[in-house]
Amino acid sequence: MKIAVGSDHGGLEYKNAIKEHLIAKGYDVVDVGTNSKESCHYPIFGAEVARLVSKKECTFGVVVCTSGEGISIAANKIKGVRCGIAYNDEVAKLMRQHNDANVISFGQKFMELDDVIRRVDIFLTTEFEGGRHQTRVDMISSLE
Repeated sequence: MKIAVGSDHGGLEYKNAIKEHLIAKGYDVVDVGTNSKESCHYPIFGAEVARLVSKKECTFGVVVCTSGEGISIAANKIKGVRCGIAYNDEVAKLMRQHNDANVISFGQKFMELDDVIRRVDIFLTTEFEGGRHQTRVDMISSLE
């Protein structure tokens, strides 16, 4: 499975840790950047991760900025992407089960790294339930 990761300068530390974790678990990882602590623009990296997922070049994406908000908003602008902020373990699971989310977002300033890594694992190993949830995902897709 190929996973795209991206962050701005405010999420760089966690993005790099997530990337190392994913590689250690045997995932192929595409890192779209940033690779510097210099101030940069999160929409660039959120959109690039989302494009890779939308084009099915990557199965899932992980994005990180200071709060997780801005980069998730940018990712959600790309057709076919459903990105949510995993602010707890249950939400990381429900994003997949109920929403068929394909990108997960985190806020480096407001989350502990151990929690983030655990939520990435939850997200990547949880299956979409389909059924009544598929109807809702289809409704979301029709808004694009």
